[in-house]
Amino acid sequence: MTEPNSATPAPPAFAVRAAKRAAWAVVGEKILEALVYLCGFSAIVFVLGIFLFVFKEAFPILANDNFSLTQFLFSPEWYPTSEVNKRYGVFAMIAGTCSVTVLAMVIAVPFGLGAAIYISEFCGHKTREILKIVIEFLAAVPSVVWGFIGLTVMSRLIVQYTGAPVGVNMLNGGIILALMCVPIIVSISEDALKAVPDSYREAAIALGVTRWQLVWRVLLPAAKNGLLAAVLLGVGRGVGETMAVLMATGHAVHIPNSVFDSVRTLTANIASELGEAPAGSDHYRVLFLIGVLLFTLTFAVNLIADTIVRGIRRK
Repeated sequence: MTEPNSATPAPPAFAVRAAKRAAWAVVGEKILEALVYLCGFSAIVFVLGIFLFVFKEAFPILANDNFSLTQFLFSPEWYPTSEVNKRYGVFAMIAGTCSVTVLAMVIAVPFGLGAAIYISEFCGHKTREILKIVIEFLAAVPSVVWGFIGLTVMSRLIVQYTGAPVGVNMLNGGIILALMCVPIIVSISEDALKAVPDSYREAAIALGVTRWQLVWRVLLPAAKNGLLAAVLLGVGRGVGETMAVLMATGHAVHIPNSVFDSVRTLTANIASELGEAPAGSDHYRVLFLIGVLLFTLTFAVNLIADTIVRGIRRK
């Protein structure tokens, strides 16, 4: 009588291949997960690195006993090359930045949200594709081209139709900046409206609402977080824009009293003077301090936006 064979039979070849594929899939997933974490942390590291570099260049002026941070923030007098009494006040430029950005948002937000609602809910497929191409084209126009349009075309129209003595002013900069912010607001707002579940639309239509009631009562409340993000990205674009406002606002250090006054923004001031400031001088350090101020303003806008979004989500 023969003894039974106690050896384990070899697994089939397809099972071996499946096990190898599963093992490689696990390894690939781990690698992709590590790359995603690396990309996320690298963005934080890059932002911190830029801020630390700018702050390092600006720190010597803060440590200077002759420099007053209060005068820097609240004085409208900007005379960095004076031989007798150098003054580094950026209050007029803060006012110019805020006024141009607010005016641009007053123009861009209604048009941007209206265009996003029309593209998302009202227009046909062919019209939607044409409008998307036009919006993408507007987003692709370089900022220096927008500034040239403001300097040569928009300034003449403002003088002709408003009677303003100078065409390069806050109104010119606000219109040009609004045209630059509209594509961002439209694209993100449309994505936010498209992200609203179709069940919301179906339920509202079943109740007999009109299309405008559907938009006003259902879609806008449901997409408010995305719409707020679109507006705030537009604000960030407005605060950070340089060449267009440099060419279209008149570049005058002046607290505006009307939309026809020329102004100077913080970014335009850095762009126009950094190349001429001697490296290591007080003027050079103050320009980097203006960069720190811009970082602070942007951080404040993002913090306020995050607070508002969190409050909306709780409700």
